[in-house]
Amino acid sequence: MVVLKTSTPPVPSGNKVNNGFPYSNGAIKPHFTPSLNSFINLDQGDPEVFAPYWRKKSEECTVVIKGSDLMSYMSDMTNVCWFMLPELRDAIRRLHHVVGNASAGMDKHIVVGTGSTQLFQAALFALSRSSDPSNHNPINVVAAAPYYSEYQDEVEVLRSGLYRWGGDARVYDKNEEYIEVVTAPNNPCGSIRRAVAMARSEGDELGKLIHDFAYYWPQYTPITEEYDHDVMLFTFSKCTGHAGSRIGWAIVKDIEVARKMTRFIQMSSIGVSKESQIRVAKIIGVICDSYQKIGSSLQSDDLFFEHSKRMLRERWDKLRAVVDKSNIFSLDKYPKNYCNFTRQNSETYPAFAWIKCCGAIEDCESYLRSLKVYSRGGKRFGVDGKYARVSLLCRDEVFNEFLTRISNARLQV
Repeated sequence: MVVLKTSTPPVPSGNKVNNGFPYSNGAIKPHFTPSLNSFINLDQGDPEVFAPYWRKKSEECTVVIKGSDLMSYMSDMTNVCWFMLPELRDAIRRLHHVVGNASAGMDKHIVVGTGSTQLFQAALFALSRSSDPSNHNPINVVAAAPYYSEYQDEVEVLRSGLYRWGGDARVYDKNEEYIEVVTAPNNPCGSIRRAVAMARSEGDELGKLIHDFAYYWPQYTPITEEYDHDVMLFTFSKCTGHAGSRIGWAIVKDIEVARKMTRFIQMSSIGVSKESQIRVAKIIGVICDSYQKIGSSLQSDDLFFEHSKRMLRERWDKLRAVVDKSNIFSLDKYPKNYCNFTRQNSETYPAFAWIKCCGAIEDCESYLRSLKVYSRGGKRFGVDGKYARVSLLCRDEVFNEFLTRISNARLQV
């Protein structure tokens, strides 16, 4: 919770949205409760599943911002990312040290952005400059299918002369410079990915990599190694569920790439909200402090990653039990791996279920819509329409209604 010590007028009733969260004037918005005739939206990965945990931590995460605070554009002019607050930079380094999922030491440069979407655009801008000054062709951006459905739109929306969408990295065969986006765990299917276009020719100097680690956190997947790639993207939305704060960060090796990314963000938004940065730094501090108290009075369910992992595991267990009895749907299985963070073997519990429809059903998204469930079809991810992505990050009542609807669905044989 952020307490603003300013004279903010109450939000007009016409601006209120019925989604179960507080208004800025302190009133509580009622939840939407699904009924038999209502549609449920599992298309987007809005991480409401973590809200109950943070309600319990409300006081610990409170930040007070005075009316005279944080007024300047500037934060730390000695840093490459001059609009990033030092306390956020230090909190990010601390978080990665605690979790062990990425190398974020003093030899790396951290660039903060308005979510990882802005950082993705900034990375494309920074990496798309050709090493050959005479080459004015846009660089190809590729990702292995099934790839995140928004990559193509994000590449094409600006109609940039610097880069263009190049399609599936698995079949990319042009003798031209390219940028490959590697998503691990992958969105939509949850698997851990490696570069595939570059792997086909060892020593390939035409390819550059962006690693999107939005879901590489202990609640979703075992932390098997501390990654140390050239450009790594993370987002607070999927780390803790605070999607509304709109904070992401990139860990970058090359200072010139970090400078170009910072320049892009400067040109597009003149920095990133300091109120959000302060809030994120505070919440990260609460998480890291809790892990230093292990062995004292804290139970495992008081620890964020353990709590959220348990919630996702319970959802996956329920979903698999329903799907196992279904003659319509199937799900991928994930291998167990040793997690360096939890120090035990663990399964993967992705934020999304990558569901496949069986038999004669060719369009899984349309079939789910007939059950009044919004999903995202496989063709958006560059694969067959028999697949659909379903978010598991919704509230309990929405998830339970989804289980009821798919458990009652049967193919006529």
